[in-house]
Amino acid sequence: MKILHISDVHFGPPYLPNVGSALLRTAPSIDPDVVVVSGDLTQRAKPEQFQQAAEFINQLPDVPRIVIPGNHDVPLYRIVERLTDPHRYYRQYISNELNTVLQTPDALFVGLDSTAPRSAISNGRIHPSQLDFCRDAFDRVPDGLAKIVVAHHHFAPAPDYLHDQTMPKAKRAINLFVELGVELIMGGHLHRAFIGNTLDFYPGAGRAHGIVIVQCGTTTSRRGRGREKEKNSFNEIDVTDQTIIVTHHIFDDQTGQFAPLSRHEFARGGRRLETASIRPSHHSRATEAVESNQRPQTLRSTRA
Repeated sequence: MKILHISDVHFGPPYLPNVGSALLRTAPSIDPDVVVVSGDLTQRAKPEQFQQAAEFINQLPDVPRIVIPGNHDVPLYRIVERLTDPHRYYRQYISNELNTVLQTPDALFVGLDSTAPRSAISNGRIHPSQLDFCRDAFDRVPDGLAKIVVAHHHFAPAPDYLHDQTMPKAKRAINLFVELGVELIMGGHLHRAFIGNTLDFYPGAGRAHGIVIVQCGTTTSRRGRGREKEKNSFNEIDVTDQTIIVTHHIFDDQTGQFAPLSRHEFARGGRRLETASIRPSHHSRATEAVESNQRPQTLRSTRA
């Protein structure tokens, strides 16, 4: 199963049309089975911005999609609307469902609305009722399907100098995801990518192998931060019977195209990679010069 993961497209003043066009040119070559859009479709939750975002998403490959809102998809300055009907235009133009489930032949995705328009401006929340929603969804998963959670806000901080605050009670959610057998958490919000494991941040949770974390940078806006300041990125994720392989693509200003920057390979379910499985795959142009580490589940990471 191939996943195209984009996030934080921010239609409105920060949106970069040339980068958006480059993504639309690149997406068909990824040949995804699923498209994931992990929030912040707009900059200020205006109807025209949602309309533009919807038109953009509809130009992506015609495959099953899971789209969830981000904190910029609820009004910031329209206070009455924020308190009474914060997802009005998201529901009108994108989806009436804020928490959603998508089942494919290979995986079950649970998308969670981590926005908290009545209690937080930027930082998100996952409420107990949403954890019950996860449990109900994953309890019905047929054997062999990958279990994947998508939320806009991050459950773990990026391992860099910006020291972003995680969602309150994130560890409570992580502990449940471990119990439910979740293998992959996907998100955005940070405006820079990072790919890692819950054991890097919550060493007591899921000691056997942890959960793979894949955060996406801002795919089409000028609002990159940290190591991706003034940069744009997306993730290509291959889920096979044995592995999860994440290829991180970044926009090249000189060529006007996205290109692979790094590749990260994880064994699924506490397995270990066979020697043959860590050879570079046909779809990756990442370098063969690798940096191995001994963290559970993270078996290989390559960087161009």
